[in-house]
Amino acid sequence: MPKTAYELEREANLKNAAAASAATSKAKAPVAKSKPTPKPKVAAKPVQPLKREKRTVAVAEPTPRRVSARLRQSTINPDETPVQKRKREQEDEAKRRKDEEERLAAEERAREAKRPRHYELDLETLAGHEEWEPGSTLSGLNSSLQSLLHTRHPRRVAVNQDAFVFDSIGGGGGKREAAEVAALSEQLRELKVVARAKVTQDRVYSAAYHPEPTKDLIFFGDKHGQLGIWDARAPLDEEGEEDVEPEQREAGKYWRLQVHWPSTSQSSISCIKFDPIDAHSVYTSAYDCTVRSLSFTSGISREVFAMEKVLITSMDVPPASHEMWLSDAEGWLTHLDLREDKSKRRAYQVSDHKVGTHIPSTASNNRSLKVWDVRKLHKHPTPRGGVFELGLEDVNKLSQSKDGPATLRGEWQHGKSVTSAYWDPRGRSIVSTSYDDALRIWDVRPSLMTKDAPFPSLKPFCRLRHNCQTGKWLTLLKAQWSPNPDVYPHFTIGNMDHSLDIFGCKGDLLAKLSDKDRISATQAVTCTHSSIVERVASGNGSGRCVLWAPADLVED
Repeated sequence: MPKTAYELEREANLKNAAAASAATSKAKAPVAKSKPTPKPKVAAKPVQPLKREKRTVAVAEPTPRRVSARLRQSTINPDETPVQKRKREQEDEAKRRKDEEERLAAEERAREAKRPRHYELDLETLAGHEEWEPGSTLSGLNSSLQSLLHTRHPRRVAVNQDAFVFDSIGGGGGKREAAEVAALSEQLRELKVVARAKVTQDRVYSAAYHPEPTKDLIFFGDKHGQLGIWDARAPLDEEGEEDVEPEQREAGKYWRLQVHWPSTSQSSISCIKFDPIDAHSVYTSAYDCTVRSLSFTSGISREVFAMEKVLITSMDVPPASHEMWLSDAEGWLTHLDLREDKSKRRAYQVSDHKVGTHIPSTASNNRSLKVWDVRKLHKHPTPRGGVFELGLEDVNKLSQSKDGPATLRGEWQHGKSVTSAYWDPRGRSIVSTSYDDALRIWDVRPSLMTKDAPFPSLKPFCRLRHNCQTGKWLTLLKAQWSPNPDVYPHFTIGNMDHSLDIFGCKGDLLAKLSDKDRISATQAVTCTHSSIVERVASGNGSGRCVLWAPADLVED
């Protein structure tokens, strides 16, 4: 029997509905998604410190606390006689007075612990509660310091201020200088990371490389007054932990001494210098307003100088002398004769802002770099038995007077505050670091220094772009000259891209040291060896320090 029109229409509708349902199911089918590409892991990993052995120290007694009369009252016998009551009250009063005296004494000891220490300290006291890494005992530190006493290492300077100044007459000078620069650049570009360690507990603020050539002994000062001493290539007595990769293990031995106190940001070590006569002691200046000297002979740290609530920002010790120059946060320059009592000093206010030091240069937060002739300042008589101070107004009057026109030899204004300004070992070139993101280099001819007159001009001959925006969490970048007078003058400075830059005295980039597999932070503080060209050290904001040297040094 043939199908009716109605049945044919119904079959057609069912087929259309089935086709539509199949299409919808296909559209809703899950689509195979490609796996997301994993983000590349950062290759650079910080060095992992070894497990340190805690030194045994005496446990401090708990500080007595006040207790209410109700809580400390003992049970009273209701049947006590008047005589017993008077005796009990007398005993309670005596105990109350004793407890109060103990509480006041404990509070005074706690306050004293927060004040700077102005007395002599031995290595045991300086080590305090510090934990040692295996093999790095206090006797090991004493042995390392004693080994430095076999040879004297006086601070070296260039004999001739015209050293490495090539005569360009006839065209030969330029070629010789280019050859000198190329040879030095080739040496420095070969430097690699050969040792790493977390030398200080907190952010590195300053560094100095001991001149002993047979070992790499580097001193680092941190944010909380701790002096880290790192023997970078000393062999470890024990193997590192098994769960730490060999590339991430610390190298050498180091010791931490709490030289400045209290252990807070009020004691940041601003500068480290070795004795210019023999390098058998180290001077440290800090924000606790003191300068201390640690003798390698006796192991005793003594106070050299102290100021009243004024931060010491920089320090220098001229070669072959017993002098010391200090700069502070109130714009004063202080001159000390280390052979005399510390109360006999000369102080000159050369700026109304913080400054950093025959002709010192000063860098200030008021954006100025100034060059002074201290012979003019020294002409003023010193009061007997007292401190001689010359304020900013008196210094300005002196520089404008008939007798002192050459007191201020020259001045240059930067775009923003100047964080550092240092002379090279020849006493001819100056390099400044400023927050206006520029390094400036001056070349001062020796003939200008011998004249009793201001410099005709103090315009820098070279200006280099360099990111100096360290912000709150990094130590200020400061260009540091190599103290080696036997090579072409050059300086080191950290770079915000985690590299270390080395420039020549004419502004040539000699080397850019970096290692993305090992360095993961800005190397803000740098220093170099005074006699070995291929030695550079640096430190970062977490206390981790790096030794840069030829790669074959590890194999040796």
